Order: sequence, then structure tokens, then C-alpha cells
Amino acid sequence: MLQAEISKDGSIQNLRLISGHPMLAPSAIEAVKQWRYKPYYLNGEPVEVETQITVIFSLSGG
Repeated sequence: MLQAEISKDGSIQNLRLISGHPMLAPSAIEAVKQWRYKPYYLNGEPVEVETQITVIFSLSGG
């Protein structure tokens, strides 16, 4: 689980690990850094918001 701030332009800022396996954290952080959100609007103006992001890893069998 990661804590992030979504900026006024929808980019991810101040991303940090809240919980989860430390070996998976760097991969989760690198993946989420590439995400882009639609900005959140309040009274017609874009605002920064904080959110928690859950990243689920799964192994696919072959």
C-alpha cells in the first residue's frame, strides 16, 4: 500500500510506502510513478489530493 499526493495536473507526488513487502516496494513505486490521474476539481478549480493506492502483485503460471 502506498500513500500519494495527486497534483493539480494529475501527476503523482510524494509517493511513499505505507505497508507491504519491502522487496516489492521499489517495483510498486516505479509503476505508480508512471500513472496519471484526472485532476480533482473543487469549486471548478483543480486541487491537490492525498490518496492511498493498493498495488496487487500476482504470478501467472505458464
